[in-house]
Amino acid sequence: MDPQQADGESVSGINEWKKRAPYKIHDKGEDFKALYDANCHCGKVKYELSRQEPLDSKLCHCSTCQRQHAAPFQWAAIFHKEDINFLQGHHDLEWYDPTAKSIEHKLPCKVRCSFCHSPIMDEGRNMILLFPSLVNFKSKEDRELFKPRCHMFYGQRVMDIPDGLPKWTGINNESDLIEDSPPEKVKELERRREEEREERFKKGENK
Repeated sequence: MDPQQADGESVSGINEWKKRAPYKIHDKGEDFKALYDANCHCGKVKYELSRQEPLDSKLCHCSTCQRQHAAPFQWAAIFHKEDINFLQGHHDLEWYDPTAKSIEHKLPCKVRCSFCHSPIMDEGRNMILLFPSLVNFKSKEDRELFKPRCHMFYGQRVMDIPDGLPKWTGINNESDLIEDSPPEKVKELERRREEEREERFKKGENK
């Protein structure tokens, strides 16, 4: 690992990143109920999760995710930063900012194990995107909770996935639905955007 990454010099003081979620280790006395455990390929990085169901779960087809994961798309589940607790290896991580192509710990960034280079998470400013393929599910029911709910950046896909899930051209709820997206979702989006246009028009009349 790069010495700057190990020292956390790029985040307001040496080792400051270790004291904040998601890297802060929860003390035994804290109210943290572990429901899942997960690990990277080599096992040097291990963590647990306290939230049973992710806030959202998506398949991202953007070219950055394709290249970073060397796969057709990225499967990511969204959690609060406080939902994760590292059991070991949070000092064995490396960061990458795909926008600046920098290894500084600048948010948002991608986080990997520095030994086997397994992707651990995408760290955002407020949330983290974890990868369900690292989680050791104990039951089929648990795995079902992590099922993808939509596709993002489907316009950049390298393969078609006719699964009937909503398919967004870009970020979900901020772009357009395409391909085999559920008709009711398309109608709902059109209705919502028409209401937003009417609201903007009314505000314009009131000025």
